[in-house]
Amino acid sequence: MTQDTHPARKILVTSALPYANGPIHLGHLVEYIQTDIWVRFQKMRGHACYYVCADDAHGTPIMLRARQEGIEPEQLIEKTHAEHAADFADFNIRFDNYYTTHSDENKDIACTIYNRLKADGHIDVRTVRQAYDPEAEMFLPDRFVKGTCPKCGAEDQYGDNCEACGTTYSPTDLINPKSAVSGATPVEKDSEQFFFKLGDFQGFLEKWLDAGHTQTEIANKQKEWFEEGLQDWDISRNAPYWGFEIPDAPGKYFYVWMDAPMGYMASFKNLCDRTGLDFDEFWGQDSKAQVVHFIGKDIARFHTLFWPAVLHGAGFRTPSSVFCHGFLTVDGQKMSKSRGTFIMARTYLDHLQPEYLRYYYAAKLSSGVDDIDLNLEDFQQRVNSDLVGKVVNIASRCAGFIMKKFDGKLSSQLPSPSLQQELVAAGEAIAEHFEHREYSRAVREIMALADRANQYIDEQKPWAKIKEEGKEQEVHDTCTQGINMFRVLVIYLKPILPELAQKSEDFLNCGELSWQQLDQPLLDHAISKFKPLMTRVEKESIDKIIEATKQHMATQAKAAVTGPLVDEPIAAEIEFDDFAKIDLRIARIVKAEHVEKANKLLQLTLDLGGETRNVFAGIKSAYEPKDLEGKLTVMVANLKPRKMKFGMSEGMVLAAGPGGKDLWILNPDDGAQPGMKVK
Repeated sequence: MTQDTHPARKILVTSALPYANGPIHLGHLVEYIQTDIWVRFQKMRGHACYYVCADDAHGTPIMLRARQEGIEPEQLIEKTHAEHAADFADFNIRFDNYYTTHSDENKDIACTIYNRLKADGHIDVRTVRQAYDPEAEMFLPDRFVKGTCPKCGAEDQYGDNCEACGTTYSPTDLINPKSAVSGATPVEKDSEQFFFKLGDFQGFLEKWLDAGHTQTEIANKQKEWFEEGLQDWDISRNAPYWGFEIPDAPGKYFYVWMDAPMGYMASFKNLCDRTGLDFDEFWGQDSKAQVVHFIGKDIARFHTLFWPAVLHGAGFRTPSSVFCHGFLTVDGQKMSKSRGTFIMARTYLDHLQPEYLRYYYAAKLSSGVDDIDLNLEDFQQRVNSDLVGKVVNIASRCAGFIMKKFDGKLSSQLPSPSLQQELVAAGEAIAEHFEHREYSRAVREIMALADRANQYIDEQKPWAKIKEEGKEQEVHDTCTQGINMFRVLVIYLKPILPELAQKSEDFLNCGELSWQQLDQPLLDHAISKFKPLMTRVEKESIDKIIEATKQHMATQAKAAVTGPLVDEPIAAEIEFDDFAKIDLRIARIVKAEHVEKANKLLQLTLDLGGETRNVFAGIKSAYEPKDLEGKLTVMVANLKPRKMKFGMSEGMVLAAGPGGKDLWILNPDDGAQPGMKVK
């Protein structure tokens, strides 16, 4: 059978929301490629399947990152959203809606859910003692306090758990704690906070986990939390905070993990409003549709405890399935910046086709939560062997004969209907593998069929028979069989390789390939001229990706604004003699003015005591020109002049700070005089 025997389903699918604080890398893509394959398969089988996602656009890191860059958070998340959307689109990840959590829909849903939980007594308000940064004048999330682990003594650990020994604790337990925002020593300060009473839902969650909504190993892991009783969950943060203000609670904001998953609902609501879909049909308490989440195993606790409880408590349906996956390693190790394997999506796309990575991930993925490894040598060999050497090879071997000898038209018969049926009959098993996310098993079966097809062509030897008199029809039939076997394989691969499928549809001149066409061979049918469908992966391209990644990381390190928030490695050691060459001098700012069409620069005229210099300084975000004139500062006087598009810069003024408005030029004592050497 080739048709899905189950009734048509209505399915809403989501992937975890990427944080709007940085680019997409190959580790992220494990999830989005896995999800996209599943969604494409469901749509090919005739189901009403919708795939939505959004940028996770709130939280302290985004607020501070925007402050560092001297821009508003809205500007940061808009820029990141455009970059994310482009990366996903170029990897052929096809969302029905890609949105943002910073939306009116998400605010309305978050407030609705909160108000319902509060009305039913599931919200508690109480005073707690929290870490407070006296310099930045803000309460600190646990991850923004760093210090020495109180158990094992490991230094530079976060305020919630030690990455060295795994101990969990509160920020107040750290030895020598420091704020990651300002570097100041935090103090303890009372704060009123809002808590979701997760323990109210322990019985419900035990039943929900037992009902098979997630993998068994994930369910068993979450049940360990029941042994000590589920703890209340802090859902609020104090101003200043980038997010949604809690209703009737001025200065209190929803913690990002509270409103982020509601972004699934908000993105779908936005899609419904634009297309006429019924939101309640999918999210209502009596919904018969499926809601399926694909997530990494690191956020399983939230999606299988907090999220179902919040939805249930607020009168919405809970997820049908939460599918968890493992992490990505590269050449058997964690992705590494120094080794050039912390590869960004865009860096990959600059050198290789997205289809290669989609296929390699699929060949590795199963329904479990084990990590998968991107072995770069195996990646090259497998893509070249499987896709180019097996699948595409079938079409290229047969198409030439059809075009040159038979006017581009297939024969009216298949010489081996039983072989064709063998390939078609495998469809149901392959479909089951896709349905249950056993992609690696599906790929193995597809490639076994490709081997069988190539074996048939090898046995028939059309290249030899075409030279024999009276064998033309036999060659015609053989190549027609080959083209039709290729077509079946492409149908099976279409969820994984949509670009190859589209090129094959053009070549086959057959319209859109669907699962329902498996047992409908192309006979007496004109095909188009064959063009290369896929080229080999060359090691040179992989080497270029590694080198480009290393260069990108080095450039980022040089360009990064130094400060407590930036994890930038210290540059290579220099000798004292190198440092001694720097000539620091007192300079008076005689004139300061804006630079036309420059976002960050001010043009400074500096008096060095009888000599003036023209310097362009990237301090526009922190100073108005009129406030600088007459001030003393410190400059590097012997820096080689540098030609910029705005003019010649004849030195450098020294400034420090995290960036944005918090940037200060070095201002010497009033007793200093222009031209004096700084020692």
